[in-house]
Amino acid sequence: MDSFARRLETAKVQKQEVLPQTYFQKEDVTQIAQEILGKFLFTEFQGTLTGGVITETEAYKGAEDKACHAYQNRRTKRTEVMFGAGGTAYVYLCYGMHHLFNIVTHSEGTPHAILIRAIFPTHGIEKMLKRRKKNNLDKTLTAGPGSLSQALGIQTKHSGTSLTGPTIWLEDRGLLIEKKDILSSPRIGIDYAEEHALLPWRFHLPNNIFFP
Repeated sequence: MDSFARRLETAKVQKQEVLPQTYFQKEDVTQIAQEILGKFLFTEFQGTLTGGVITETEAYKGAEDKACHAYQNRRTKRTEVMFGAGGTAYVYLCYGMHHLFNIVTHSEGTPHAILIRAIFPTHGIEKMLKRRKKNNLDKTLTAGPGSLSQALGIQTKHSGTSLTGPTIWLEDRGLLIEKKDILSSPRIGIDYAEEHALLPWRFHLPNNIFFP
């Protein structure tokens, strides 16, 4: 077992430290999007715990970002939650079928958000398989924002939910991610954003760290 695998096994049983709401209220959304790689994302609905290690994120920088739903401070019934203080969920429906989970960041009035694109599943795997109608665990279980939300049971009705629990929360379990292991690239599926589509604001860990 390599050093990362050992650290992951230790983190699974590490004493939990729930990230406070203030953690998400820092100004630099791209910084937070990198810092939460290696943090654990959990849900607990109807007494069932599911979760895993965050492995892929995308940063959206509010009013100045053409790829952001709140570009030019656009306020709609859907995006209103983005203008609240950081540390809440923003969940929207994509193509009428995929529930996409985002973390609102920055202070009240500044609509920054981070799309969570993938986790490595560690807790409640049987439940996640059932939600995803899959028989076997592989990298597709929680890869892609729609698959991730389905596996964790997150839906649009959870938009505006506090990310300090008891239903959705993040934990720091001491899993160290080195800066050199973080890859960056343009975000996915935002060709409409013109020159902003090229910004390297997608951050992810190499798949082979988790799936050799």
